[in-house]
Amino acid sequence: MNKLFLAMVITTATVFLVWLLVQYANQQMVPVVPPDPLFKEVSASIEDRIENLLSYMTLAEKIGQMTLVEKNSIITERDIADYHLGALLSGAGSQPEQNTPEDWKKMIDGYQAMAEESRLGIPLLYGVDAIHGHAHVQTATVFPHALGLGATKDAELVYKVAKATAAELRATGVNWSYSPTLDQPQDIRWGRVYEAFSDDPALVTELGVAYVKGLQTHSDLFKDNLFVLATPKHYLGLGSMQWDTSLNKNFKIDQGVTLADKELLYAKHLPPFAAVVEAGALSIMVGLNTWGEQRMVLQKELLTDVLKGELGFKGFLVSDWYGVHEGRRNTFWATVQAVNAGVDMVMLPFDYHTFARHLTWANRLGLVSNERIDDAVGRILYAKFALGLFNTNDESSALVSIPNVDHQVLAREAVAKTLVLLKNEDNLLPLSPNISSILVAGSAADNIGRQVGAWTIEWQGIDGNWLPGATSILSGIKSRVSQRTLIQYDVLGNFATSEIKAPVGIAVVGENSYAEGWGDTEQLVLSDEDLQAIANLKASANQVLVIIVSGRPLFIADEIDSFAGLVAAWLPGGEGAGVSDVLFGDKPFVGTLPIPWPSQIEQLPIGYDDETADGTQLLFPRYFGLSL
Repeated sequence: MNKLFLAMVITTATVFLVWLLVQYANQQMVPVVPPDPLFKEVSASIEDRIENLLSYMTLAEKIGQMTLVEKNSIITERDIADYHLGALLSGAGSQPEQNTPEDWKKMIDGYQAMAEESRLGIPLLYGVDAIHGHAHVQTATVFPHALGLGATKDAELVYKVAKATAAELRATGVNWSYSPTLDQPQDIRWGRVYEAFSDDPALVTELGVAYVKGLQTHSDLFKDNLFVLATPKHYLGLGSMQWDTSLNKNFKIDQGVTLADKELLYAKHLPPFAAVVEAGALSIMVGLNTWGEQRMVLQKELLTDVLKGELGFKGFLVSDWYGVHEGRRNTFWATVQAVNAGVDMVMLPFDYHTFARHLTWANRLGLVSNERIDDAVGRILYAKFALGLFNTNDESSALVSIPNVDHQVLAREAVAKTLVLLKNEDNLLPLSPNISSILVAGSAADNIGRQVGAWTIEWQGIDGNWLPGATSILSGIKSRVSQRTLIQYDVLGNFATSEIKAPVGIAVVGENSYAEGWGDTEQLVLSDEDLQAIANLKASANQVLVIIVSGRPLFIADEIDSFAGLVAAWLPGGEGAGVSDVLFGDKPFVGTLPIPWPSQIEQLPIGYDDETADGTQLLFPRYFGLSL
């Protein structure tokens, strides 16, 4: 009996080994590519070109297309060709040695040249998080963050902002933007609130569609192809995570748990994604959150059945930063599960050697089928063909110059429209440019780093006046008043006392810059220094106008009665002079609150119907905003 059992084991193992060897041999066969393959024929349909190209691809070449690597993790540039990589990205702060538009273009062109040296020469997707302009480049236009754009409720403006951003991206060689954000924040303690347009799915839908069309719109040079590949994110339910549920020990709500509510799924979470799919989005980023009991990257029903099936999404799903493997000890099994759930491209973003080995063996062992790999690669290739990346003529560098005056004018217009007037006691605003004197104080008055926020050159942002060509709010005020007006500035508002007070004091206060989970906090209050600056201004000026520069509402219920005027300026970007355009009445206040403004922390989270957690009244409801 033991001998028979042993013989059966040996026979089974031998058959399995032979099967593996046959599979391996079949996968090593490299199809010969004719001189003029169909996939290079521009006049052929995208579907025919994909089918043709797939027929020539080896398993290794297919797996390479499913691989997204941060450019600083490339061990040697030759690996781009040898591993047949499908995409690279620059994470925030990941730049060429000289952070100029020309050096960006030279760097990315070099990577594309290496990709062309691979057997099939499949071009790279090159992505960045251009969430408020191409703010990774030092001289690029920095627009207001999305929450400010949400305050405008102006889809045409958002379209123009996205189109300008796309032009600057293509001019530097970037063809893929990880934007727009379709999250709907319900808890302002979350460190990513400012990346979202609103908590109202209807507004998120309208502006998200406008942004996708702005990035992907055809131009004269790209009339037959998409311009820059948009990536609506984060699928699905981000903004509705519960406090203190984060899988990351450093965070509180980012990467947290979203309740698996099917009614909310179809009523709130899905509509923006359904709309951008209809608008032509070909890349969607999967969130780092957990939906119910399972990480989003493992949700086959939501990724494959709902998004690709019900909504008809024909593009590809890309995971977020380390989203497939974070928190997983068994990275092999994590890869198998995510790919089978529907993730088509994995943002590793580091160890591509291990990923290639794991997915290769997963396929050989029958854990990830040929059909699933071909589906994923076909979706990625669809986006590349739609972008025209296989075409030989790329005149993108001739599209725009950077810095760009027209884009700066647009950014200044956007700033003016984002401002929300919350209080205007005794008709303090508009200010007269002929006013005798103005006292200015506060941490954000003369600090461009705070007004542009994070995702600007560096991931968490950079404090101070370092951005070339940008204007601070203080400089904008100075440039708008008459020559007879005396402007005095001190960050803490320490001005010489006299019996005659200045007519107006302006306190420009707010938050330090932060990104993602590092911004998760319950301390949503003005700093002691800013509160002191306001107090000092009250002692030196007849009326005090407070301008809050922040990525979300702050708790000011205890202080607001002492303000004569209050303006929410969000994170306005590089054109701080746009604030003075409205303060002095050159342009009207048109902004309204894109999310509710709570009075206390006990009100969080706030429901879609503006119902607070403790049932008390909000300080300001969503869409509140005064006009003059």
